[in-house]
Amino acid sequence: MVILITENPHGQFTTEDYTVFVVMLTVSAAIGIYFGFFEGKKNKTTEDYLLGGRKMKVFPIAVSLIASQLSGVSIMSVPAEMYSYGAQYWIIAPTMIVIVMIINYIFVPVFYNNQITNCYQYLEDRFSPAVKKFVTFTYVLNIYLILPIFIFIPSLAFAQVTGTNIHLINGIVCCVCIFYTMLGGIKAVVWTDVVQGVIMFASCFLVVAVGVIKIGGFGEVFTRAAAGDRLNVFDMTFDATTRQTFWTASIGNVFLWTGYLGLNQSCVQRMVAVPSIRHARSALWIFCAGFIIITSLNCFTGIVIFAKYFDCDPIKVNLVQKADKLLPFYVQDVVGNLKGMPGVFISCVFSAGLSTMSANLNSLAGIIYEDYIRPFKLFKHTDASANLTMKVLILFSGLYCIVMGLVVEQFGHILQMVVTIASVTQGAVMGIFCLGMLWPWANKHGALWGSAASVIGMSWIIAGAQFAIKNGELSYPPKPTSVEGCAEYGFNVTQSVLVQSMNDVSDNGFSIYKMSFVWYSTVGTFLVFLVGIPVSYLTGSQDLSKMHAKLISPVVHRWLPKEVTKSELVLKTSAVNPDDVHIKEWVFTPAEEQKRKVLRESNEHVL
Repeated sequence: MVILITENPHGQFTTEDYTVFVVMLTVSAAIGIYFGFFEGKKNKTTEDYLLGGRKMKVFPIAVSLIASQLSGVSIMSVPAEMYSYGAQYWIIAPTMIVIVMIINYIFVPVFYNNQITNCYQYLEDRFSPAVKKFVTFTYVLNIYLILPIFIFIPSLAFAQVTGTNIHLINGIVCCVCIFYTMLGGIKAVVWTDVVQGVIMFASCFLVVAVGVIKIGGFGEVFTRAAAGDRLNVFDMTFDATTRQTFWTASIGNVFLWTGYLGLNQSCVQRMVAVPSIRHARSALWIFCAGFIIITSLNCFTGIVIFAKYFDCDPIKVNLVQKADKLLPFYVQDVVGNLKGMPGVFISCVFSAGLSTMSANLNSLAGIIYEDYIRPFKLFKHTDASANLTMKVLILFSGLYCIVMGLVVEQFGHILQMVVTIASVTQGAVMGIFCLGMLWPWANKHGALWGSAASVIGMSWIIAGAQFAIKNGELSYPPKPTSVEGCAEYGFNVTQSVLVQSMNDVSDNGFSIYKMSFVWYSTVGTFLVFLVGIPVSYLTGSQDLSKMHAKLISPVVHRWLPKEVTKSELVLKTSAVNPDDVHIKEWVFTPAEEQKRKVLRESNEHVL
């Protein structure tokens, strides 16, 4: 007879658990109702709906960034990554300090000096409308490919601990997210993120704490993890085909996360929703601290899960179908007997998914309206018509996510899949912004051909890698696990019987298709430079004497002609209180003033 490992058997989600979960959804919906109706008079303009009137507070924005960047994919898949492949992924936590420094001192000043609220507007100002349209299209395509995954993963966890139909719960929760995002705009998104962020931190901490206590303390956890080769953080292997090493987790993630955090419209939209550049930088540093704490907790959770099942792998005995379902199974086992705790955990995963989905729905609606609907002048543009159109876009985008759950269900390792999909365009986006801000000689031809080459090149590499995986020519075998202790639970098995078969991959030398997926964004970024710089020179480099210094990052101003830097945009403030640094007056040079007059009509409500 097989004895169940968990004290809360599959399908026995208690009344207390359901209550906690429903309360979380109710609070999220209530925030949307509050900002949609009771605060409706303050949410009439497009700027209010998308930017909160540029009066958002630093701490809520910081927590919102934490909650939305640490999606359900992170909560579920990072522990699975640690369990299967070891601790190398944790390097991303301290690396975030470097990433935030890059964003704060290279990208943020440019966005503020150009009054950018739609980050892709910068590409039109720096290069041309064609460049902006191309990159905007890649952003929209990328979000539509990846967004269904963010909300489906929490549904996966819910189905694991309750037995509920995964598509039913996916539909219900998506509808709640659509509801409060449509009604409340950015204010509802940010304040639901604050509530959901608190739930995420509390539940992650409690699950880890109870697990460590039941295993026998930190010493026992680390002893078991070390014996299972799960603590090798500093794998210094110089091999681009190795799945995770110190170099992939640090350098590779710098390119991936800098683009994802600093050049993603949903993030930029919140950065510029605060009154000043100083507030934006403060919000990013608070985000950095929170990210390091939550990511470290997620990583340690994976180590604790391995320590718990170090001698009886639930995957090998078919108690769990794949690694991405390990965390909800572990929660059932460790805290399932504590009423309400599984509900807290499920609320944590859904909070992460909802925050990511709502932030992306809000920014996606703004981008589509501004770039693909408004230019056609199908109806008279007013704040009311713009807000209504964006609400309809949010509705249809949310319904699309529900339907696409049928496809996401077929995916394998979720973290790898998310990084792979994002990397098709992430490198091109990172590269073209860096080309524009850091290479003043780049022109519109170099930018367009460089970004196109990056997208095409990365699509080719990623497609080749996926075919190699499908044909068994490429695999990432997980670190070994044991079933020696499974007899305690009634499983009459041996290690030799249950060792998972792995395709033997013959070593035929380096192949670009065997490159670790973590390097995709890095390669995509360099492709932009490798193509963009030569094309710029061949087609006539940008005339620096006609360059606007505000379009170039301050870190490279020393290479600009002095007459250009002297005519740089000046920002004045008339705030009495030094802490109240709301923008009061923008002073333009004569040339900039002429351009401003031409663009004023179309840009008065730029996202």
